[in-house]
Amino acid sequence: MIQNENKIYYTLRIAAAMCFIGHGAFGIIGKEIWCNYFAVFGIGRASAYHVMPFVGGMDILMGFSLLFYPTKLVFGWLVIWGCFTALLRPMSGEPFAEMIERAGNYGAPLALLLLCWKRPFFQHLFSIIGPPDEFEKKTLANVKLCLQCVVFLLLFGHGVLNIIEKKGIMQQYTALGFSNLAIVARFVGVFEITASLSILISPLRQVVVFLLVWKIATELFYPHWELFEWIERGGSYGALLALWFALPKSKTWIKRPHGPRLMEA
Repeated sequence: MIQNENKIYYTLRIAAAMCFIGHGAFGIIGKEIWCNYFAVFGIGRASAYHVMPFVGGMDILMGFSLLFYPTKLVFGWLVIWGCFTALLRPMSGEPFAEMIERAGNYGAPLALLLLCWKRPFFQHLFSIIGPPDEFEKKTLANVKLCLQCVVFLLLFGHGVLNIIEKKGIMQQYTALGFSNLAIVARFVGVFEITASLSILISPLRQVVVFLLVWKIATELFYPHWELFEWIERGGSYGALLALWFALPKSKTWIKRPHGPRLMEA
């Protein structure tokens, strides 16, 4: 049976790859809103569309390298690049919650880097990094805390975007047939913010798996390029699933012929 620690490693690796492959696809497609992010550096609209395929192609290359040739250098680069691209959103005038909501983009590779951390960092940057032969308790505790923070941020950020009635989210609710959009958005926002706090304070496996299903389902309703939007948020699903693996199993008492015994559920 595969150890949970190995499951965490492969989950985060696949999740981070999904995130950057999906993100890169929008560079190839030429997503219009990307022009705003290039404008932060003074790059005009026409030039932005010329540069987008190169940026997208690099993202896709990094994503596939995670799947077939994962290295310490790629892990570190994806943390930096994920943070940078998320930061461009508030820099271009979008709400700061947009950066927070994309915690899965940089959080999944960060948790992966913590899981496989070996000192000194700058040695063997181009060597394939697999799951460690042994996992220290301190390492697993750090990874679990990292995942809790990542899940908290992505849920909290998305909840805030609901509260402030982000246009794209309201369009999703309209497409789903809801009439009173403001009430739906507030309800979802309060739910996600409350859920994020429960994850940060005291995460339960049952709650985590529910939120995993919730996130996978709710990310299916984008009005354009649904598949790529869903794939791009792989870091969010992966962070939730990896956290589920990282949490201890619940204990339950079962009856035995010689008295009750505490067992893992």
